[in-house]
Amino acid sequence: MKNLKFMLHAAIIAAVYAVLTIQLAPISYGPLQVRVSEALTVLPLFTPAAIPGLTIGCLIANIGGPNGLLDIVFGTLATLLAAVVSYLLRKNKMLVPLPPVLFNAVIVGGLLFFTLSKTGDATPLPLFMLWVGLGELIACYVIGFPLMKALEKYKRIFEIK
Repeated sequence: MKNLKFMLHAAIIAAVYAVLTIQLAPISYGPLQVRVSEALTVLPLFTPAAIPGLTIGCLIANIGGPNGLLDIVFGTLATLLAAVVSYLLRKNKMLVPLPPVLFNAVIVGGLLFFTLSKTGDATPLPLFMLWVGLGELIACYVIGFPLMKALEKYKRIFEIK
């Protein structure tokens, strides 16, 4: 029963992440993106099921996204690494939203630089990283941190027994 609950929690998180990203596609992809679904990256504070949930949700969203195989692989890897580190930082709530900001700024910013420079875009790498990082800051701290605070009242819903 415990494994089933874990899988259900992960599946629900994955579904919400994917749906939010795809439904808000105009702002979910590209150099200037605020992926609202990234607010969910605070969920490792409450449950380890958020790690596979966020990863699978990101994978699904990236399969439907415009950035191709590199984003499917490296964008999903950024989310996995961020979710694991956020889980490890859960004792310091202020730091829980930080790993997605950093991993996505570096990995997704680098990915977009590599992808778009092939099309003749001469934007420097640090600018791509800054743009992605800024969007992540908005998603993770402006939206995600208040979400985390609100969910603390209901953290029992994340218990897997």
